[in-house]
Amino acid sequence: MDPLLIEQLGDELYTALTTRQPVAPLSERHEGIGIEDAYRIQQRMIARRLEAGERVVGKKIGVTSRAVMNMLGVYQPDFGYLLDGMVVNEGEAIDSATLIQPKAEGEIAFVLKRDLMGPGIGAADVLAATECVMPCFEIVDSRIRDWKIKIADTVADNASCGVFVLGDSAVDPRRADLTTCGMVLEKNGEIVATGAGAAALGSPLNAVAWLANTLGQLGIGLKAGEVVLSGALAAMFPAKAGDNFRVSIGGLGGCSVRFH
Repeated sequence: MDPLLIEQLGDELYTALTTRQPVAPLSERHEGIGIEDAYRIQQRMIARRLEAGERVVGKKIGVTSRAVMNMLGVYQPDFGYLLDGMVVNEGEAIDSATLIQPKAEGEIAFVLKRDLMGPGIGAADVLAATECVMPCFEIVDSRIRDWKIKIADTVADNASCGVFVLGDSAVDPRRADLTTCGMVLEKNGEIVATGAGAAALGSPLNAVAWLANTLGQLGIGLKAGEVVLSGALAAMFPAKAGDNFRVSIGGLGGCSVRFH
């Protein structure tokens, strides 16, 4: 894809982010767009955010659970960048007007104490490099109109990342079974979904290993101190002003978020 077009589309998504005006799917307008093109568009969008004063605080893995794959019609994982402007504190209210079409999903977040650089990273390497794990919410948001996305659309759009909220506890990952731990997701006091750690590529450890190896092919590493969101453990749910969400994950604790 022409470098000027890459730049133009990255700028278009950045403008959609800042104005909260969604755009038509890139995949419909540029049929030949591939995954590599999409990641280059993503890099341009992130560069614009960095130029505006934000900084990278971690990475996210998207489309790891079968529920989300089926919902979006996207059947392979992707990744995006977490920036400090995306951080929402536990219990803090999110102004729904700052997002376009948000959806909430419960996940397990990893905080790293060592760098991880692929290739050749396995689950045991991820465990050894992890300081703690935390329950979290990722509030995904799409700059693509009506969530009509294919894999290239969500990749270009920084894996549809909106904001994220880390929970109220930090747990040594060696003291929790990250594969079988159960998740309960509540919306406005009603249980709307349940899941388990295994929903994220068989284990959140596998998801983070996939990320380290995928990034390694691009010459990018995961850094000590970074947060890694390992992927949804169930379906995602639309959020609007007045909604309250809580996620509880066995052995890890809980996380709450509300919208106004």
